[in-house]
Amino acid sequence: MKSFGTIGTTALFLLLGLAVPAHARQEKQEEGTKPQKQEQPAKQEKQQQAKPQQKQQQQAKSDKQQQHAQQQAKGQQQQQQKQQQQAKSDKQQQHAQQQAKGQQQQQQKQQQAKGQQEQQQKQQQQQAKSNKQQQDKSAKQEQNQEARGQQEQHSQRQTESSHGGPQRTQRAEAAQRAQPELRLSDRGSGHIPDDRFRSHFGRGHDFHMGNPVMVGGYSRFQYGGYWFGFVDPWPTGWYYTDAFYIDYVDGGYYMFNPYYPGARFAITVVI
Repeated sequence: MKSFGTIGTTALFLLLGLAVPAHARQEKQEEGTKPQKQEQPAKQEKQQQAKPQQKQQQQAKSDKQQQHAQQQAKGQQQQQQKQQQQAKSDKQQQHAQQQAKGQQQQQQKQQQAKGQQEQQQKQQQQQAKSNKQQQDKSAKQEQNQEARGQQEQHSQRQTESSHGGPQRTQRAEAAQRAQPELRLSDRGSGHIPDDRFRSHFGRGHDFHMGNPVMVGGYSRFQYGGYWFGFVDPWPTGWYYTDAFYIDYVDGGYYMFNPYYPGARFAITVVI
């Protein structure tokens, strides 16, 4: 019985010894849990306080990115404007060069044209000078020939006059009779300029007419660059081979034969 009491007391102490540490650990655990429960509201409050800062940081970062993008876009725009201005400047410079080149070519063409014109004028002047010299030479030769012819005719007329008039050969008489009758023309209004008349017509400008020709159904002859028609019939005793001269008398043109002084017959200038 005493043994059972001792065993019971020992078991009780063992139980108490086990119970006390367990209780102590439980209290310690409870004490450790309480600070964790108290730290959670503080952490949440800290997180809530940190959120606006994060938003501000994010907003600042976004603004910075946006500002950077705007600066980059502005830089690209400025670069494009610079390129456009450079292209415009290059185009203007190219246009100015082309315009200057065109003006230079135009000036060269004008200078060439001027040179050609001066050359042509020089050639024309030389040609005109040469023509004038040739004309003067021809006119002088013609005057000399006319003077010799007039002298010969004058000598011949003097000789023939001393023998009672011009001497006709049978052959000349036959040739004159073989010519057809003249087809007469009406007096026209053709006129020879005075300078031309003085150089080829009038007393002292004798010529040999030759046989008349038919032109447009009328008898014609040519002298001094003009055609003449016959207004009066051919005078008796005159030969086509005689020497004649044309003069302007009483408002009309007449043919004279030095072999028959005072005799004349009317002719007309055919225009």
